[in-house]
Amino acid sequence: MSTFRRTRYGSTYFFTVIAFRRRPILCDDAVRHALRDALVRTRARLPFTVDAMVLLPDHLHCIWTLPEDDVDYSSRWAQIKHHVSYLCRERYGDFAQTKSNQRRGESAIWQRRFWEHTIRDEADLERHVDYIHYNPVKHGLVDQVAAWPHSTFHRYVRNEIYPVDWGGTDAARGMMLE
Repeated sequence: MSTFRRTRYGSTYFFTVIAFRRRPILCDDAVRHALRDALVRTRARLPFTVDAMVLLPDHLHCIWTLPEDDVDYSSRWAQIKHHVSYLCRERYGDFAQTKSNQRRGESAIWQRRFWEHTIRDEADLERHVDYIHYNPVKHGLVDQVAAWPHSTFHRYVRNEIYPVDWGGTDAARGMMLE
């Protein structure tokens, strides 16, 4: 991915967000559409750029760049999770909630927390973007990265950053983050 060039305006972060009890619901149409809507609405209020993203059945990975001098990714995730939970409440809202979730008014769609990592430099960014796009192959969901529809990989192919055949099962590309 040597042709990947980046203009840095704000802080860039890698995130992992997991479904409650790792239920494989995130690729369901209702959740996908709610997530897309939540991202659009949240970005309108609190701008950020989605640099890379993959949505898997029980978790998602993404990289965001926030505006200069803005590090409040937690508010953005809170709004996104709330919006998805609200839109999907009839289908998933009360499923297997714990008493702790009920007391806090949380839904059973998302785990309470998320994991984040501050991207340090271009090499770190490139490694994390590769990891995101290769993740469906890593989890055995597809044999080729291009076969997974819920990923920014296709945008990277359109922008000629990746070739369409990048990241098949034969690629031992060091995609494991340490």
